[in-house]
Amino acid sequence: MIQNIDVKMLDKIIKKTISSIRDSRGQTYEVYEMARDELDNVRRDLERLKKETTEIIRKVDELERKERKARIHLMEVSRDIKSHTEDEVREAYEDARKIQIDLAVAREQEQNLWGQRNEQEIRLRNLGGTVAKAEQQVSQVGVVLDYLENQMSAAFANIESLQNAQALGAQIIRSQEEERRRVARDIHDGPAQAMANIVFRAEVCERLIDTDVERAKSELRELRDHIRGTLGEIRKIIFDLRPMTLDDLGLGPTIRGVLDNIRDLHGIFTEMSITGKERRLESYIEIGIFRVVQEALNNAVKHAAASTIVVRIDFAPTEVAIIVEDDGKGFDDSAGEMPTDRFGLMGMRERLQLLEGKLMVKSAPGRGCRVLINVPLKGNETES
Repeated sequence: MIQNIDVKMLDKIIKKTISSIRDSRGQTYEVYEMARDELDNVRRDLERLKKETTEIIRKVDELERKERKARIHLMEVSRDIKSHTEDEVREAYEDARKIQIDLAVAREQEQNLWGQRNEQEIRLRNLGGTVAKAEQQVSQVGVVLDYLENQMSAAFANIESLQNAQALGAQIIRSQEEERRRVARDIHDGPAQAMANIVFRAEVCERLIDTDVERAKSELRELRDHIRGTLGEIRKIIFDLRPMTLDDLGLGPTIRGVLDNIRDLHGIFTEMSITGKERRLESYIEIGIFRVVQEALNNAVKHAAASTIVVRIDFAPTEVAIIVEDDGKGFDDSAGEMPTDRFGLMGMRERLQLLEGKLMVKSAPGRGCRVLINVPLKGNETES
């Protein structure tokens, strides 16, 4: 019964969960600071290389002038060798040879400096992109944290008025805490570790530049691929926290984007249709529906071995009805439910219960699966 709920304990759990996300945001910010410091170091190193390149160019120009004079002098001595002593002839040859050697060394130094400069410029551009993405991630985590704090405050304010919701409320809290732990773990084990590795490998490249240019180039290429992979992880974490298209464009375009990703990544044919008058819904309704649809799509990809996935959305005046259908291997639904909760069915039902919605799953072995989602509306949603 609701009167048995320990409100103070729930409040403590909520605050602890939000504190955990704050800590995760702090760790992400530390990664951002490290990347920004490395970017500043690369800028300083590039400025040094530019100055050294300018100086070596001047040196090469001066040696080229000296080499021309020495060559002319050697030609004059060679034409009139009888009027010069043996020492003068030898000195002319030695001077010309020394200047040629100095010029060759200077030209090689110039070429090496240009190579280092070009590599540092590429590195600067790559790090600039990394810093920008890390800064964006910090900002997005902050936005999500503010959103969660507001939602948790509203939920806590109304919790004492809920009826017969103790078990459901406890499960929601556990799910939310697990989700935040997952986000913190994904950031710590993914981008945070990757960024630390990037800094380390950048230092290795910096040491190799002066001793083994080819190996340094190879390391930089691997570093570039590593950075791209890290950016992909960051984008995935941000999308999992909250797809920005959901706020900007709404439910339909966001689901269409997920279907496009499934098609590109897994080669599964996808189709989507919208009937009724498409419109924007309340933010919490859109995110709730999206998470349920996202879970249904994940099931089709991971468990159903489907070759086709179809999503149909119907915007009726008083409700939103969604069908997610696949042609996968299916399962026996004679008991009225999926055989285990590995499909996330409990979480889907709980989300829809918060929206006062309904979930129905129909399937049979070898005949695919159909997930029907129905969410009532209050009539104050805006048209898109």
